Amino acid sequence: QVQLVESGGGLVQPGGSLRLSCAASGSIFSINAMGWYRQTPGKQRELVAAITSGGISNYADSVKGRFTISRDNAKNTVYLQMNNLKPEDTAVYYCNVLIQSGPWYEYWGQGTQVTVSS
Repeated sequence: QVQLVESGGGLVQPGGSLRLSCAASGSIFSINAMGWYRQTPGKQRELVAAITSGGISNYADSVKGRFTISRDNAKNTVYLQMNNLKPEDTAVYYCNVLIQSGPWYEYWGQGTQVTVSS
């Protein structure tokens, strides 16, 4: 069984920073792509950033230059460093990881709330 555990969300003022973490554990043979999505009430979940097993990353236009995704393969962990946060970044953030535990399967974290407000 595979589990993803997220941490690092919270309340921050505009212009502030937060770092999200998502650690995968359990019966893991291999990990491919890792990413972060976010969702606000009434809207579809949207991709924020993703990173391949080779370290190639891509970002939503709205976060380019402010957010940085990284991964630690030894720890099966993906991070999202969020700087210069804006009120429109307020959302529940979910990590998404493609894991081989037997067959390949896409796993989701439980979600962590990020609120940007003064």
